[in-house]
Amino acid sequence: MKFNNTNLLLYAVTDRSHLAGQPLARQVEQALKGGATMVQLREKHLDRERFLAEALELKALCRRYEVPLIINDDVDLALEVDADGVHVGQEDMEASRARQRLGPDKILGVSAHNVSEALKAQAEGADYLGAGAVFPTDTKGDVTALSYDALREICLRTDIPVVAIGGIGPDNITHLAGSGIRGVAVVSALFARADPEQAARQLRALAEKIVSP
Repeated sequence: MKFNNTNLLLYAVTDRSHLAGQPLARQVEQALKGGATMVQLREKHLDRERFLAEALELKALCRRYEVPLIINDDVDLALEVDADGVHVGQEDMEASRARQRLGPDKILGVSAHNVSEALKAQAEGADYLGAGAVFPTDTKGDVTALSYDALREICLRTDIPVVAIGGIGPDNITHLAGSGIRGVAVVSALFARADPEQAARQLRALAEKIVSP
């Protein structure tokens, strides 16, 4: 699937801790119905067989909604299921190596916590940057918060789109206005809510007001 900046508007990142007995695919479909524009399958503690099955299920689901599916960290699995791309962190595979493995047509996202990391990722073939954590978050408790000014500098200094991540919800998303981001990546603000579809609809409307044109 061809990547464009609008895919980053409302970037849904899965979190198994919020399933509450529901199938993951059901939660993801609710988010897609509400307007999620990209889905990242993030599984840190699932065995490979189940991870593979889940990835295939979400790939079929995302295809129906014409939304890219990104696999977190695992380049091999992304290639095996023919996902649309991979997102790698600073502690994962080097962006240059990931790009080499993926080839030119897959989407590559890279986490960046400062301008230096952002510029390196861009030079090594990243299509977009995930910058954060912009607010305190339980999902990544070991990540130092990224200030608004630092986020804005990353957006100004790079030529690829930036999506903000970390602790973003309806009560603080508007604080990111004017930073230059092209979208927001959310976890609990979608999947910890009783109605992910309604949560996605609300967050998308807010994101549309604050992202750069």
